[in-house]
Amino acid sequence: MVDISKISTEKRNQNTKNIDIASTKSILQMINHEDKTVAYAVEKAIDQITVVVDLVTDAFRNSGRLIYIGAGTSGRLGVLDASECPPTFGVPNDMVIGLIAGGDKALRTPIEGVEDSKEHARKDLKKIHLTAKDIVIGIAASGRTPYVIGGIEYAKSVGAKTGCITTAENSELARVADHPIEAITGAEPLTGSTRMKSGTAQKLILNMITTASMVKIGKVYENLMIDVQMSNNKLVSRATNIVMEVTGCTEEVAEAYLAKYNSVKYAIFGIMSNIEDKSKIKEMLEEHNGNIRESLKSCKQIF
Repeated sequence: MVDISKISTEKRNQNTKNIDIASTKSILQMINHEDKTVAYAVEKAIDQITVVVDLVTDAFRNSGRLIYIGAGTSGRLGVLDASECPPTFGVPNDMVIGLIAGGDKALRTPIEGVEDSKEHARKDLKKIHLTAKDIVIGIAASGRTPYVIGGIEYAKSVGAKTGCITTAENSELARVADHPIEAITGAEPLTGSTRMKSGTAQKLILNMITTASMVKIGKVYENLMIDVQMSNNKLVSRATNIVMEVTGCTEEVAEAYLAKYNSVKYAIFGIMSNIEDKSKIKEMLEEHNGNIRESLKSCKQIF
């Protein structure tokens, strides 16, 4: 048996002890009151998050990958964040990977016992051919999930960088990972239901990690998603508006350049640099790691 009395996320919340007899509005106010504390818990972990973002950025710049590994809610959140990176930032599907105990089936259907196996984590990481170039971030609210700890231990054995996201105090996971992120969210509105405050904190941190690292590798110009994939009508409209917003061109010009290059970034650079040749645009962007600002500076120096 696990002694859950020592896990801070399992403590009872004195503010919600009467939630079962409260009115609907009072229940919602209690939950909302507790949710307001989450951002402050994340704020206290900013220095830890900063370290991890810089490691993820370095991994990306050196052909490495970001791998999330978790079970239950934590695993689902990792898979969610990973799955949103390709359409948002135009990166390969395997650049950010989310692994969940029990595999894809566990996204919808709880699979008993798999989170208690370190060996399952090792097998999952071997299956994706984990290397020393990668960084593995274990996600576990309690900070004690064997599947996650086993994954971190295996990652360290192959020389990969390791981090973690936990919302529990003094956790085993934080001791095992090289670079822990600890956002201590306290007792949940429903005792032990870490899908609530803990899950919210984890989602906020995951947003920070991928968004900040993608910004740093040139996937964003100003605050615009210049590598967004035009995979549906909404995203085509967004792409057109981004090109117009940045360059000041007309809708017709934006559409023409997007049709020519099938890339927001290339369209922006082509318009602003007056360079038409796609291979030349590619060369200049790659020379500056995809950063439009730096590429345009270089362009001005040349011409």
